[in-house]
Amino acid sequence: MTASVERVPCTVVTGFLGAGKTTLLRNILENSKGKRLAIIVNEFGDVGIDGEILKGCGVEACPEENIVELANGCICCTVADDFVPALDKILSLTPKVDHILIETSGLALPKPLVQAFQWPSVKSRVTVDGVIAVVDGPALAAGKVASDMQALAAQRLADDSLDHDDPVEEVFEDQVACADLIILSKSDLLDEAGHARATAIVREHLARAVKIVPSAHGKVDPSVLLGLGLAVEDDIENRKTHHDGAFDHEHDDFDTFVIEIPSITSPDELAKRVATAAEEENVLRVKGFVDVGGKPMRLLVQAVGPRVNHYYDRAWTPQDDRRSRLVVIGLKGLDRPAIERILVG
Repeated sequence: MTASVERVPCTVVTGFLGAGKTTLLRNILENSKGKRLAIIVNEFGDVGIDGEILKGCGVEACPEENIVELANGCICCTVADDFVPALDKILSLTPKVDHILIETSGLALPKPLVQAFQWPSVKSRVTVDGVIAVVDGPALAAGKVASDMQALAAQRLADDSLDHDDPVEEVFEDQVACADLIILSKSDLLDEAGHARATAIVREHLARAVKIVPSAHGKVDPSVLLGLGLAVEDDIENRKTHHDGAFDHEHDDFDTFVIEIPSITSPDELAKRVATAAEEENVLRVKGFVDVGGKPMRLLVQAVGPRVNHYYDRAWTPQDDRRSRLVVIGLKGLDRPAIERILVG
């Protein structure tokens, strides 16, 4: 099946922190030749948020409002409650975008993200044009999958949402196994022998005929990367990875509902109730905005299982519906009345 002209094509760009994903995307933006682009950024580098770097490009084809940052952790672990709303936001833009670029977290597994494009609410509107894996040439030539393994370890520790704890080598193999095109970055730093070593390591994990494109400073003609028209979501089950079966639940296997609670006086007390709901009623995620009595600021609540974060994100505006609502997500069979009793207090 080929990509439908009615659906907006999406390119998934995967690869470890520091491999050169943002540099590649910036080059695409600067050479878009009038194509209207949007970007979903899920990567956060040690030089600052990559979204801010991309916003600084000043490219007319991709204005600041076309760049959406997902800061809640690895996109393949938060796909239902982060990725889909981001997609909704981009698809509502005027003028309409021609192509969406998705920069995943370095620890993200591409397969579960691409599988989300099979959901009926997503499949009717977008298609995966192709999966691009950016691999670090000099690191591979030195026998490593990434140039800064400590940064990867720190990224993993900082991501509360990450629900796959596996060797980075396996994540690398999964990223390569799902790719339609491999970008060998920093190739200008490789001699002939180093290039051969890096290429050989990539080829070990390629089950299909996938091209390896050397790149220096992210310079790859966008026509090589975009417009592949592969409808990858229709072929993703044929791409074998270490995690096959781990994410094979359908979206229908989840219960999601909204609970309205009264205005609160103590954010810490609410956090305890949210943690209790997770422990006693098997709630996976809770997120929402809450009104704290006497406070002009809106309280943002985010929970993954019993781990609860809350902070004031901004002031309430006259346009806001100043009610406290929490979205609850869990596997099928959640006891809504019991959860409501716990959260309402």
